[in-house]
Amino acid sequence: MRNIIKLFTIASFLFSQTGLAQKKAQVLSPRGKKTNAQTKGAPSGSSSKSQLKAALEMVNNGQYEGAANAFFSLSRKPELQEEKPQIKYMLGNMLIRLKLYQTAAFQFVDVIRLNHPKYSKLAITKLAVVADVLGDDTILNYAISRVDVNDIPVENRDMIHYRLGEIRNRNHEFDKAIELFQRISPASSYYYQAQYSKALAELEANHPDQAIATLNKMIEARGHASITDTNKVEAQLALGRAYYQKKSWEESVEAYSKVPRDTLMWHDAVFEQSWAMLRAARFRSVLSNFQSLHSAYYEKFYMPESLLLRAIVYLYICKYDEMEKVLDLFETTYGPMRAKVRDFLHNSNDAMSAYSQVNLAYMQLKGLEGKPNLQVPYIALKYVLDQGDVKRSIRYLDKLVQEKNRIEGSSSLRASSVGQYALKIILNRSSNTKMSIGEMARTHLEAMNADLRDLYEQSGFIRYEMINGRKENVKKKMAGKDIVENQIDEKMNRQFYVQNGYEYYPFQGEYWLDEIGNYHYLGKQSCE
Repeated sequence: MRNIIKLFTIASFLFSQTGLAQKKAQVLSPRGKKTNAQTKGAPSGSSSKSQLKAALEMVNNGQYEGAANAFFSLSRKPELQEEKPQIKYMLGNMLIRLKLYQTAAFQFVDVIRLNHPKYSKLAITKLAVVADVLGDDTILNYAISRVDVNDIPVENRDMIHYRLGEIRNRNHEFDKAIELFQRISPASSYYYQAQYSKALAELEANHPDQAIATLNKMIEARGHASITDTNKVEAQLALGRAYYQKKSWEESVEAYSKVPRDTLMWHDAVFEQSWAMLRAARFRSVLSNFQSLHSAYYEKFYMPESLLLRAIVYLYICKYDEMEKVLDLFETTYGPMRAKVRDFLHNSNDAMSAYSQVNLAYMQLKGLEGKPNLQVPYIALKYVLDQGDVKRSIRYLDKLVQEKNRIEGSSSLRASSVGQYALKIILNRSSNTKMSIGEMARTHLEAMNADLRDLYEQSGFIRYEMINGRKENVKKKMAGKDIVENQIDEKMNRQFYVQNGYEYYPFQGEYWLDEIGNYHYLGKQSCE
């Protein structure tokens, strides 16, 4: 009992002495404020510095997830305000290592805003690289607007020049865009994209000869690639457009004919080639193209103009029965579509409703959805999905989904503070992107509605010409001037077409749809 009392007495004495020492340690600062460092043990700044050192050691040891969590925690410590640019920059680098590009982008933006003489410049380069991976135009424009090319490492300069050129292109500064695209080295992975964009800028600047030279050079450089090589096929399609802009119809037709059929761009090539053939008065060839364009394989493509173009060709050769069938097909196909698009735009004013429709069509296109109940026809939504701005935004949204899956696929990362922070960023960015896609979709649907209205007016005019042509035919027959129906190419035998790679279908004037193939129109012209 005495021992217990003795220990209690000693403990009480030590406790009282500690309290006395703490009181003595409280001294007045020059402004009269007390400092109380001794009450908290070692200075907190010293502890934070050691944590920063430990985080940097994790980086050296390849412990990127642990380092990311450490830097994230340190970035919120007020005593490390001076080190914040370095901490946020290192956090962004760790997130890149973890392939969390969107979350990394936010860190680099913060570093740029801090305007640090060293890390802000480094962050601009990193942000441009991350935005390039994501395909996010907003972040990319933010980075590019602050970049000084001289501060960019040599290995990233081609990417910066390419992206700067794209921005100039979108701002209709075509000559400046051309100059930027010319700076890109042939050894760069951006070279062929830059050459293609340079040709488009030259066409926009109304320099078709320069564009033709650029595209021919690009096609020649890709001569070793496969026939379906994307860069080569895009250049070939653009070459057809360049000749068309120059009004060199025959050269345009020839360029379009070299686009291989087993690529997605073949359909566009055939349609655009048909316009060139019409301008060159090659009506037989135009009608041959239409057999492919209007085959069952392409029934899900939005192409109302092609039906009206076909009707016009029939008008030129006085095939009024075929002309009427094509106009009827136009009205039965696009009349209900126009009504549904108009009703959707009238009844639904919010962007998210439009995004929901586009997303359902996208899922169906990818085979992830059966046949959902769509308010807008699938053909119209597929057309929207093919538009450049919508394509880019959907690709970006897919990147966000991939990033979210990476986080949720790692139990440790998902449970960490940086993982939860990243999920909030991705959720917010996904929501904004969906809203943006919805607004784009509404814009394209409104343009489609206006186009269909105009095309219906054109259909009415064409139908009037058809009726007028029939009336003139009746007058001629009543006057005893029978119309002689001459067979086009009637002296050519079957072997001629087989040798030239065509299938032989003796077209006798009936309206029919066929599968895609190499065949030659052998219809009769009925004009006097």
